[in-house]
Amino acid sequence: MSRESQIERTTKETSIHLSLRLQGEGASKIETGVPFLDHMLTLFARHGLFDLTVEGKGDIEVDYHHLVEDAGICLGEAFRRALGDMKGIARYGHAVVPMIEALAAVTVDISARPHLVYRVPLKNEKVGKFDTELVEEFLRAFAQSSGVCLHVNVEYGSNAHHTVEAVFKAFGRAMSEAVRIDPRVKGVPSTKGVLG
Repeated sequence: MSRESQIERTTKETSIHLSLRLQGEGASKIETGVPFLDHMLTLFARHGLFDLTVEGKGDIEVDYHHLVEDAGICLGEAFRRALGDMKGIARYGHAVVPMIEALAAVTVDISARPHLVYRVPLKNEKVGKFDTELVEEFLRAFAQSSGVCLHVNVEYGSNAHHTVEAVFKAFGRAMSEAVRIDPRVKGVPSTKGVLG
């Protein structure tokens, strides 16, 4: 199984082309027109050791919402496709990552039962021109389209940039752990015999 995928999504609001390789080296080329999102996806790929390319355009003159949400949808769909039948995967992943004064924990279950728990107190509404509420929108879109149950918890952090950066690094590491092939796992990692 190649464990890679390509996604194209075009709407009246956005156009996104995305490619993903699960067993990568952390190489990325991210160009969405939203610099902070580009930075976060670069961190996600690097710390998850995924090869990721994203080319996105959208109505960012309105605001960043549509492009950020659709990028989350595309990334989630890419993971779902790249995982195929999900046989042999570890399924669960967990990572705790510090970033200066912030500490983020991300736990994932590749269960085909999408859900997001998001407990990330952010004191600032913006990082530069980026609305910090869009972090939750991105992660919700990812969870829904990937079928991943995603728990994101930040215990503390006073700087919004540091906090979100810790979240994306932990997100990458947790997903990397969950998608890895464990040779001890026979078939789908569920007592039901199916995920979902």
